[in-house]
Amino acid sequence: MNLALRKPMTLPEFLDWEQKQELRYEFDGFQPIAMAGGSAAHAAIQRNLAVSLGGRLRGRPCQFYGSDLKIEVVGRIRYPDGFVVCGPVPLTNTVVHDPIVIFEVLSPSTSGIDRIVKTREYQATTSVRRYVILEQDRIAATVFARRDGDWVGHVLAEDAVLTMPEIDVELPLTELYEGLVLDAVNDAEDEHAPK
Repeated sequence: MNLALRKPMTLPEFLDWEQKQELRYEFDGFQPIAMAGGSAAHAAIQRNLAVSLGGRLRGRPCQFYGSDLKIEVVGRIRYPDGFVVCGPVPLTNTVVHDPIVIFEVLSPSTSGIDRIVKTREYQATTSVRRYVILEQDRIAATVFARRDGDWVGHVLAEDAVLTMPEIDVELPLTELYEGLVLDAVNDAEDEHAPK
């Protein structure tokens, strides 16, 4: 059997190719990866993040950006659910190279990538000081931060305050889940669980 091996794309090739696409794609360093749509819960958490964090950063040098803008990390392109940059971003830029804090809202289809692959990518990107992974089905987060040259992770529960000293912001984790009735989400999952 003769299998054709496709040559991996380069980052410049990907960026040129992506400009011509109708859909959004991430780049894993080798090939384009189509971005999947999200749930209403995912969209609500993302909206709350933009409102809560964007409001706290208003008038300050650090700015919040949502998933319409992409970031480059270790030769890969990602569209995080949100991120903060503390330097000027030219208005015509489509790629940011120096995010400080990055947020991902977990989805069942992206959980492994967000928890493992992106954690390693963000750890290897020196500008990234904090990576916040928000659960979609419960009020909780996994937070990775640089501390004394190490990349340290910890879990936040419902009553926690998300502290981000690199951007001088604190916000109650529950604020990011405002308007969501999570018991309904968890009950629906229980109904579909194998008996």
